[in-house]
Amino acid sequence: MRAIQITEFGGPEVLRLRDVAEPQAPDGAVVLDVAAAGVNWADTHQAENSYLAKAELPLIPGGEAVGTTPDGRRVVALLAGGGYAERAVAHPAGMWDVPGGVDDGQALGLVMQGTTAWHLLRTSAQLRDGETVLVHAAAGGVGTIAVQLAKRFGAGTVIAVASSAEKRALASRLGADAVIGSMEELDEKVDVVLEMVGGDTFMASLKALKPFGRLVHFGQAGRQGAPKVDPGALMARSQGVIGFWLVHMTRRPELMTEAMDGMFEMVRAGELEVVVGGEYPLGEARRAHEDLRARSTVGKLLLRP
Repeated sequence: MRAIQITEFGGPEVLRLRDVAEPQAPDGAVVLDVAAAGVNWADTHQAENSYLAKAELPLIPGGEAVGTTPDGRRVVALLAGGGYAERAVAHPAGMWDVPGGVDDGQALGLVMQGTTAWHLLRTSAQLRDGETVLVHAAAGGVGTIAVQLAKRFGAGTVIAVASSAEKRALASRLGADAVIGSMEELDEKVDVVLEMVGGDTFMASLKALKPFGRLVHFGQAGRQGAPKVDPGALMARSQGVIGFWLVHMTRRPELMTEAMDGMFEMVRAGELEVVVGGEYPLGEARRAHEDLRARSTVGKLLLRP
């Protein structure tokens, strides 16, 4: 079968289309015929082996796919890898039937980035009615959904941070009450920050919190790392810094299903928009990563085998 295989770590140039052996499903798993694979920021880290979970070569990247099971079910699945391919192994515990009225891009936008947005707000930040939420990368896959869910979950004000006028316009259309281009433009304190840049952005976000505010850190897109946090300073300000990694949520399947069922229903009812920012042929995975790293994309990116 055709797949994107990485045989050396590096940038987008290491993503190469190859003919590889068919995947074999262990007991209890199935092999999906992949209709589309999702592209995520974490994939760019995996390609250079800078992700939280260290990678081993050779590898086929891709942590999510939508496709068909051997018995004909249309499903979306979180994968242990292998999504950038014509076929991939999926386990029932991380697989959900896609209801009618939900297309491939919508399903893929929900299964990793949507569930991340849901649980950043609900489980980690424990958002309360009337609170002010600041969302970084508000035009990205997580951000576009987080802006909408924050309003739905009771936020009084949602402030979106996005790097271009086009992206800020998108965040505003999705329901953000205010849009800014950088933390320097923020003129108020906030209750919750969803932060995935690291470095200076992390520190500026921490300084922006009110007493009892919570910063949820879920990525280091700036590739600068996160500065050290002083627990005594947090105590003096009654603030919290919380880390989030979706891997731990997958060990709580009931919480994943809660999010998936809730968002499927919102999409079908026209109450949640999943922004699909681009579809690429499988062989152009390198270009998808280049566009993602150049910050030239919005929403969810798909690869089509």
